[in-house]
Amino acid sequence: MAETAESRPRAQSIFEQHLSEVQLLLARQRRVEAVVQKQEMPRHEVIEHLVHRQHLVELHNLLRRLSAGEIARVLEALPEEDRETAWQEVEEDRAELVLEILPDEIRAELLAARPPAAPRHVVSAFELQNGRLTQVRIDSRADLANVKPIWVDLVAPSASVRAWVGELFQLYLPDPEDVSDIEESARFYIDENAAVHLSLEFLLEKGGETRNVPVAFILHRNILFSIRNEELPVFRLQRLRARTQPGYVSDGKDVLLDLCGADVEYSADTLEETYAELERVGRQVLSPQVTDDEAAEILAEIAKGEDLNGRIRRNVLDTRRALSFLIRSRLLSPEQHEDARQILRDIESLDGHTSFLFNKINFLMDAAVGFININQNKRVSKLTAITVVFVPINIIAGIGGMSEFSMMTQGIPWQISYSAFIVAMALLGFGTYHALRFFERREAARRLAARRARSA
Repeated sequence: MAETAESRPRAQSIFEQHLSEVQLLLARQRRVEAVVQKQEMPRHEVIEHLVHRQHLVELHNLLRRLSAGEIARVLEALPEEDRETAWQEVEEDRAELVLEILPDEIRAELLAARPPAAPRHVVSAFELQNGRLTQVRIDSRADLANVKPIWVDLVAPSASVRAWVGELFQLYLPDPEDVSDIEESARFYIDENAAVHLSLEFLLEKGGETRNVPVAFILHRNILFSIRNEELPVFRLQRLRARTQPGYVSDGKDVLLDLCGADVEYSADTLEETYAELERVGRQVLSPQVTDDEAAEILAEIAKGEDLNGRIRRNVLDTRRALSFLIRSRLLSPEQHEDARQILRDIESLDGHTSFLFNKINFLMDAAVGFININQNKRVSKLTAITVVFVPINIIAGIGGMSEFSMMTQGIPWQISYSAFIVAMALLGFGTYHALRFFERREAARRLAARRARSA
């Protein structure tokens, strides 16, 4: 007990030392970046990049010396912005170990900040050990033959890999890009070997762009086979949950339902982010003055939100059709049936949100276009006022260009006559302009008085 009591303060002291070193590197990086950005010098971007990388390399080397548990504690203690910066420097081969230790909310935050890297192995097999989902490394056909998986996951497999995996389990594994037909009969069916085929699309946000990635699922002999061409955050999150929570899944159908549920959660989170972005755009649209450049940026943001909202709706529609097919096929146990029903209820709630966002997007689009039209009308109105001011001047200038003008000013030096003529044109233009301003102000005052009378 004495050793334990003494080791705890020592471990805490070591953790505090590591945390302070990480915080010092992050603070130093921010300060140097701020100074460099204020300086005007040749090759500014190159210098900024070098300074930026210098501190990140030091941070990477520091985190490399720590264990996965120490890294998790440091990340948990850092503020959100610093946490994401430090997370980018964690080595990929230890990233999943760190994520398993972190709380759920921080884990989801870091998964969104750093998209998963491509897996080292095309084929991954997962089996149950003590109620937990355990990944088994698959390097050859013999490795896969020696395990009893409930889930076999293939990422960007070649035709030959799909062929030998299918031959081992006596089924055909398609290319996910070839099963993207719209017809339900082509996306959800049971073949002659009693294997259940489903084709779903999962949302992927990467590099500032969002797209739908097709995934082919096959349920055969209580084993779930998933084939896709890209790594997806939903799949990594599912693996982490199943590893850290005993009894989370019990067979391939549980894995499939949990993937569908995680996809709905991911879509809901993305929908919340879209709503927050549209709220910001809405405040810009409803501001008193919106320039044409601002309106163009607003229209671009609205178009991006509309595209993302449409992808989310398409995504959850696919999931709904797949769950409805599984329920109709009576392949689920009573508990799994209830889980599928709960996911369908979540999808119904998302439908209302997507419909609301579509209406909001249409309103913001109309408002932005309306501001552009108002700005154009203001410019046309100014041009019209200028035209009205110069019409009398043009008439006098036309008279001055006639030969009769020289006859009328005969005997008067031309310097005096034409100077007086120019002064008369200036006075006429000045008077016309102020007369227009007077009538505009009087009309505006009349409208304001009428509005106040109606409100009273």
